[in-house]
Amino acid sequence: MTMASVLAFFLDILKVPAILVGLIAFIGLCARKKSPDLIIQGTIKTILGFLVLSGGAMLLVSTLGPLGEMFEHAFNIQGVIPNNEAIVSLSMAHYGESTAYIMAFGMVANIFLARFSRLKYIYLSGHVSFYMACMLAVILSIAGFSGVSLVICGSLVMGIFMVTFPAMAQPVMRKITGEDEVALAHTGTIGYILAAGIGRLVGKNSPSTEDLTLPKNLGFLRDSTISISLTMMIIYIILCLCSGGEYVRENISQGQNIIIFSVLMGITFAAGVYIILSGVRLILSEIIPAFQGFSEKLVPDARPALDCPIVYPYAPNAVLIGFVSSFAGGLAGLLLLGQLNWVLILPGVVPHFFTGATAGVFGNATGGRRGAVAGAFANGLLITFLPAILIPLLGQVGLENTTFSDSDYGVVGIVLGQAIRWISHEMIIAVLVAIYVVMIGYHQLNRQR
Repeated sequence: MTMASVLAFFLDILKVPAILVGLIAFIGLCARKKSPDLIIQGTIKTILGFLVLSGGAMLLVSTLGPLGEMFEHAFNIQGVIPNNEAIVSLSMAHYGESTAYIMAFGMVANIFLARFSRLKYIYLSGHVSFYMACMLAVILSIAGFSGVSLVICGSLVMGIFMVTFPAMAQPVMRKITGEDEVALAHTGTIGYILAAGIGRLVGKNSPSTEDLTLPKNLGFLRDSTISISLTMMIIYIILCLCSGGEYVRENISQGQNIIIFSVLMGITFAAGVYIILSGVRLILSEIIPAFQGFSEKLVPDARPALDCPIVYPYAPNAVLIGFVSSFAGGLAGLLLLGQLNWVLILPGVVPHFFTGATAGVFGNATGGRRGAVAGAFANGLLITFLPAILIPLLGQVGLENTTFSDSDYGVVGIVLGQAIRWISHEMIIAVLVAIYVVMIGYHQLNRQR
C-alpha cells in the first residue's frame, strides 16, 4: 500500500464525522477496558447518532432549497450565494492534494496542541475542517506557497484554529449546556461569540425563548415541533404567493397545490429538526463516557468539540428564532451592499439556518429572547459582509462566482490574506511556530508552579 493510498484512506475517515467520532469512541472504550460487547455497542451507537443527525440535516436542506429558489424568483435578485460545498468542489481539481495534506497534518497539530497546551479540545467536525483546509490551500497558493512550505504553514494554522475557536466559544457553551463536558466545533464561531456579546448588551431581564407564556388554548405552541411546523408553513405560503402559484407548481412542487405543498414542507422541516435533536441526544449519551478513555490515554482532560446542532436540544425555540432573525440580517446586509455598490451576497437559506440557529441559542443563553433575535440578526449581517470582503481574494484564482459562507472562513481568510501581503513566507511560518512555543510554554510553566 502506497503512502498516497494510506493518506487517502486517512482523509476519508477525517472527512466523515460519523466514522471519525466512532473511531474515537472505539479507542476510548478500549482504553477504559470495556468488554467487547460494550465496545461494539458504544461504537455503533455513536456512529448511529451521527448518521441520524446527518439524516435530519439532509431532510432540512431538502426543504430549505425550495425556499432559496422561490426567494430568487420572487424578488428577481442576481448575486453570489455563499456555498461551502460549491466552492470546495470547484477548488479540488487544483488544490485537492494540498487540502488533503493540510487536513491530515492539521489534525496531528490539533492533538499535539491539545496534549501539551491548556486548550484541551479535539476538533471532530471533519467536514468543516476539510473546507477550512481547502480555503487555506487556496489562499496560501495565491501567496506563492507551494510544496512542503504550503503544507507546513496550512497545518500550523489548522492546529491553532482547531483548539482556539472551540476555546473561545466554551464560556457560553458552559452556560448553554450547564456543564463543561462538550465543546463546539463549527466554522461560525465568530458569529456565535458576537451573538452572545450582543445578547449581554440588549438582553437584561429578557426571558428565555424557552419560557413561553401563552393563553391556555394556545398551549400547544409550547411544543417546539408544532411551533416550528406552523411558522415554516406560513413562510412557505408567503413565498409561494410571492413567486406565483403557477411558477411553484411547474418548477418546485411538481404540480402540487401550493397550500398542500407548504403544509407538507413546513412539517417536513420540523421533522428534520426533530431528527437532529434525537441524533444529538444519542451522540451525547455515548461519546462523552467513551471520550473519557481517549483523554485518559492520549490527551488528559480533553473535550470533544462537535458540530453546531449539538446545542439545538438546549433551546429549540431559539433555533427557529435564530434562523428567521439571521435571514432578516442577510436581507438587511443585501440592501446595504446594494447601496455601497459592492458585490451582492444573496442570503443562502442553508448557512442562515445552521449558523443563525446556533447564534440564536448563543444569544438566548446571554440575553434571552432579545439576545436571540439581535444576536442572530448580527450573525446574518456578518455572514453577508465577510463573504463580500473575501470574494476579491478568491477571485484571483477564478473563484469569484461563489465563496465560503460561515464567519470563521471570512475572518481566517481575510486575516491570513492580509498577513501574506506584508510578511515574508519564512516570517509567517516563524510566527506560527512562535505561537505554538508560547501556547505550550505557558501551560508547562503554569504546571510547574
